[in-house]
Amino acid sequence: MDTPLSRRRAGVLLHPTSLPGGIGGGDLGPDAYRFVDFLAAGGVSVWQMLPLVPTHGDLSPYQGLSVHAGNPLLISLSLLREWGWLSEGAAPPEGDDFIDYRLAMLKQAHQGFLAQADAGARDELKQFISRNSHWLQDYALFQAIRQSQGHGHWLDWPEALRDRAPEALAQAETKLADSIEHIRFEQFVFFRQWRLLHDYARRHGVFLFGDMPIFVAHDSAEVWAHREYFTLDSHGRAEVVAGVPPDYFSETGQRWGNPHYRWERMHADGFSWWKQRMATQLSMFDWVRIDHFRGFESSWEIPAAEETAINGHWVEAPGDELFEALHQEFDPLPLVAEDLGTITPEVEALRKKYALPGMKILQFAFGGDADNPYLPHNQTVDSVVYTGTHDNDTTLGWYDALPAETRNHVDDYLGYPAEAMPWPLIRTALASVACLAIVPMQDLLKLDGAHRMNTPGTQAGDNWRWRFEWGQVDTDLAPQLRALVRQYGRE
Repeated sequence: MDTPLSRRRAGVLLHPTSLPGGIGGGDLGPDAYRFVDFLAAGGVSVWQMLPLVPTHGDLSPYQGLSVHAGNPLLISLSLLREWGWLSEGAAPPEGDDFIDYRLAMLKQAHQGFLAQADAGARDELKQFISRNSHWLQDYALFQAIRQSQGHGHWLDWPEALRDRAPEALAQAETKLADSIEHIRFEQFVFFRQWRLLHDYARRHGVFLFGDMPIFVAHDSAEVWAHREYFTLDSHGRAEVVAGVPPDYFSETGQRWGNPHYRWERMHADGFSWWKQRMATQLSMFDWVRIDHFRGFESSWEIPAAEETAINGHWVEAPGDELFEALHQEFDPLPLVAEDLGTITPEVEALRKKYALPGMKILQFAFGGDADNPYLPHNQTVDSVVYTGTHDNDTTLGWYDALPAETRNHVDDYLGYPAEAMPWPLIRTALASVACLAIVPMQDLLKLDGAHRMNTPGTQAGDNWRWRFEWGQVDTDLAPQLRALVRQYGRE
């Protein structure tokens, strides 16, 4: 099996929502295929993206409404028209009304499917529903109820629905049958389009690299349907929540708000919930990054009543037992560990035991001394090197904001290259001994900090909304990239 460690590779980080073409956001349509063509022309064999889950109103893919479902906003309307399930319809709206527009178009496509689809497509839908019933039934009901309740958190639903009283659920299934059927259809279309894109990428030598957060949003189908696996009280409220302790970057730490797992319950049933979650990810992606890997060794547990992370404490997690179970189920484990932050010898031992590559961020390399683990001369083969990630500034934005002394240190280390930033850092990533080098698309386009994907700890209105345009892609970019990929043995 091809793995991140099988040979040297180069990749580009771009979430599909950042693609051009789609209404209000990129999607799985023609521009996704064009992007695969661009990567292949540049000698790039990995496309890394963020979680593809349905999101809340803030559009963050790290607080999804489900760990299994796909985001219906990524469904390509143009492909639906090609399939004959959707007519041209009304002109798309200006501004932020694109979500309602796209969802309305999906309802039209569902009607078109019912009227136009052939027997093969109808059978395909039935098989999809049957094959994914272990999560799709709960997800469709959760979303249908949520929509009927004004998209409110399930904690605020009527008590009988909140607590999944059998009679209330049966009534909801009857009353909301049309909505449930439509939500299943959305998921069928998403995964149908995803499979076609995945197959196209594979034919062009491009592997798809996904992302899986360790924790689950409280307002999600899985927490609502499987409260026994989470640290919730009898009313469904979180007793303790996840985060990270105070550090150099934050005096109060970070309070994420996700409920913690009841690890003892998960362990008792052989980690079946995790096996199903991993199976979904590995059916979609060739490799998967696990966000906050250190949480599998021990995680920061904060009393839910606390407003900051200061008064939390470390709680051990059965990471060894979990990964042993996953290793037996999926061998080899095509995973990459996000091992940034406070990494103890125990966390490092867990990562190495299961041969999971870690991460090296070049933007973190130039603080401290020559023993900084992110500096290229300290990197190792079993790692993935990035100029920066979705949570970092663009390389040009980072470089421009550096104090003069640090900028001089960067220039000195990189040998005062003739090229302007960000190309010296891109070249350094590609030259690294790390098995995989990933460059965000913003860096390839030489964009400044106004184009960053996310600013952690903020609710900025432009988080998760960045998109590029094909006009920003110089005609010589792919040949330039391919020459560097070849030069550093990553073709």
